[in-house]
Amino acid sequence: MADEIEDEDYRTLAEFRFELRRFQSFSEQAARSAGLTPQQHQALLAVRAAGDTGMLVGDLAERLLLRPHSASELVRRLVEHGLATREHIDADRRQVRIALTENARSVLASLSYSHRTELRRMRPLLKRMLEAL
Repeated sequence: MADEIEDEDYRTLAEFRFELRRFQSFSEQAARSAGLTPQQHQALLAVRAAGDTGMLVGDLAERLLLRPHSASELVRRLVEHGLATREHIDADRRQVRIALTENARSVLASLSYSHRTELRRMRPLLKRMLEAL
């Protein structure tokens, strides 16, 4: 090994993992409180981050580390709940573009605000831990 792992490194890594898990728990609870599954929240966030033109289902699968058929099922549920629209690409009918509805944008804006606030609260702690490593 190039560098020896010190006891303090183990403590910092453990604390970092704990804080990541705590944020994940916060995020999952916030999504559920908004009527979404955590995976639906992540999907909406990925589509919104792609811009106003939306995102191809295949790209969504890649961003969420899902198999294409799993992403297609997720998109079907989003459409069913009025959170997304899907449109076949004229040039290649196998490709499907997903976009957010206004309702999804509203729900996502609220969730994103609370997530940004939580991350800003965590920033000094995370910064100290990363610098320690």
